[in-house]
Amino acid sequence: MIDFFKLELNDINNKPKYKQIVDSISELIQSGSIKYGQKLPSINQVSFDYYISRDTVEKAYSILKDTGVIESVKGRGHFVVNSKPKTQNRILVVFNKLSSYKKEIFNAFCDTLGDTASVYFHVHHCEFDNFKKIIEENLNGYNYYVVMPHFNDFDFKKFDTLMRKIKKEKIILLDDFIPNFTHYNSCIYQDFKEDLISSLNTAKENLKKYGSICLVFPKGFNYPYPISIVQGFMFFCSINDFKSELIHEIPSDHPVKKNTAYIVIKESDLVNLIKNIRLSKLQLSKDVGVLSYNDTPLKEILSNGISVISTNFKSMGNTAAETILEKKNVLQKNEFRFIERNSL
Repeated sequence: MIDFFKLELNDINNKPKYKQIVDSISELIQSGSIKYGQKLPSINQVSFDYYISRDTVEKAYSILKDTGVIESVKGRGHFVVNSKPKTQNRILVVFNKLSSYKKEIFNAFCDTLGDTASVYFHVHHCEFDNFKKIIEENLNGYNYYVVMPHFNDFDFKKFDTLMRKIKKEKIILLDDFIPNFTHYNSCIYQDFKEDLISSLNTAKENLKKYGSICLVFPKGFNYPYPISIVQGFMFFCSINDFKSELIHEIPSDHPVKKNTAYIVIKESDLVNLIKNIRLSKLQLSKDVGVLSYNDTPLKEILSNGISVISTNFKSMGNTAAETILEKKNVLQKNEFRFIERNSL
């Protein structure tokens, strides 16, 4: 318990007493007079010491709790869980994996928020049980929950039941849109099927140089890719009369096929493909085309430039942060584009 607890309350101040209590406690925490993990005086104690109604103190504590400054523990009292209350927001971020692309989203998210929030990061590795444990262990003390709902085995009912333990206004979904799930504040997503169809339509003239298109779609991988990518690929090829092929990897001894454009998702497959093209002495962009998923700085210079289809990861992170800063709710498909380089 804090032995010395002096609130700055003023009867002359036009600000309501409950707001004065919120501001005063926040200032005491910010200055270090009240530290992280310390227990605050009870609502009854503050009411008695400062001759104010219990309802007024309860309202102030409720605001501090909702903004993630304090947390109530049943039977024990109220404790400080944010040593920087002026940041206003405590945000739990739960991604499915940590890759260069996810880092770009996360960095843009944090950069846009600046010092207005404290961000706590977790990875569930596409396992729902991991995700469930992270969420259930962090149901209190956060203003927002930013999650990527990509799982090896997705069970809508289990996901919906879990997320309903959190207030709808606190949930921001990233990267994937879940049909029939409505319990969220905002969703910034990729439409994997439509994005692929649209970008391949943009690249269609480049693809016409080749007799067929081969999608290298990983299977049995720890971090699953949306099957809607395959659906979009097959639809595009069917509508545009392209000969299509679907394989699951490019091994080190893969025989590269002449007059084929490869669409590659995993970077290890891209590396093996480029190596095998060189070994086969086929000419990139003439005999063989390469189109890679997700842009990186390396792809700008590899083999004089690898053509890519990619969402704008930085924009996704920025938009998610803006929904928090501007207190708005959005349902927005993230920008997706084809970037033409020398490999196609």
